[in-house]
Amino acid sequence: MSTLAPRRSEPPRSEPPRTGPDRPDPYGPARVVVRQHRWTLRATATLLALVAAVTAVSRLLTDRFADRFATTGCSVEHTVTGCGDTVRSYLDDQYLMHTLQSWAGLLVLVLPALVGAFTAGPLIARELETGTYRLAWSQSVSPARWLAAKLAVPAVPLLAGVSLVSAASTWARARTGSEYPLDWFDTPVYVATGTAPVAYALAGLAVGALTGLLVRRTVAASSLAALATGALIAAFGYFRSALRPPRTVVLSDSADGVSGGPPADSWVVHTGQLTSGGRRLPVDVCWLNDVESQTRCVADHDITGMFADYHPASHFWPLQLVETGILLVLAALAVVLAFRVLRRRHG
Repeated sequence: MSTLAPRRSEPPRSEPPRTGPDRPDPYGPARVVVRQHRWTLRATATLLALVAAVTAVSRLLTDRFADRFATTGCSVEHTVTGCGDTVRSYLDDQYLMHTLQSWAGLLVLVLPALVGAFTAGPLIARELETGTYRLAWSQSVSPARWLAAKLAVPAVPLLAGVSLVSAASTWARARTGSEYPLDWFDTPVYVATGTAPVAYALAGLAVGALTGLLVRRTVAASSLAALATGALIAAFGYFRSALRPPRTVVLSDSADGVSGGPPADSWVVHTGQLTSGGRRLPVDVCWLNDVESQTRCVADHDITGMFADYHPASHFWPLQLVETGILLVLAALAVVLAFRVLRRRHG
């Protein structure tokens, strides 16, 4: 009688890792956010890359136009016979490049408000308003992971694109100036260069998340987030000069006019009259139409000259770093508050 031989044991087959309730997919919430808003994310990244390219190309064309104009022998200050059309064409080209760079700076200026509106409305408040967030939370996704994915996914293309725009704008500003220079202290230029654009983008993202969790209505949350971020930009634009103590220079009268003014490319934040005792008076305290009355006013107030408070160009990076630090702290506080609001309302 024959016996049956035992079956040979087959090696266990490798199974793909389970991503069900026992082992959730750590990237699941991020994939959902990418899929839901992929067109918006792509459009944002493309727009920022286009802004960076326009900024860099306009700066290169500005230098190219200047070099070509220098070979003609014409001059803007002293136009010679036969150079009228050449000078006009050169100035038109320079003004066009100046306009392109100005519009790029304005776009970066309003970008944080747009980011805050998108984060508050379509990204967070819409799901809370329609109740679709319950589907994600029923798939072993905690509220904290849900909110973290909502913040992390748009932050990646936003930071990459804004950093690219900031690098292009900073490089363009450091190039040789044109006939229409962009002052470093102008708000559209200042907010588009240095480290400030990244900080403003993160602040808009954080403010939008907090507003969306508090309001929970798409249209209202988007509007309030845009207003709050815009108010933040306006507040820094108003108080920016106070982030670092300015320098002071005393202006003196001479035969050639007023001398001893601030250096070129300086940001003059305040001017006024100065008495012999060092007291400061408004700049228009003795601006009268009558010369005799004006002379009497100067003598009565004991005015000896004028003063000017200014930030030199070397204050650009100190002002940038201080403003960036404050914005990052505010963004971190907004994110902490957003998670606390989410935890208080949903556990």
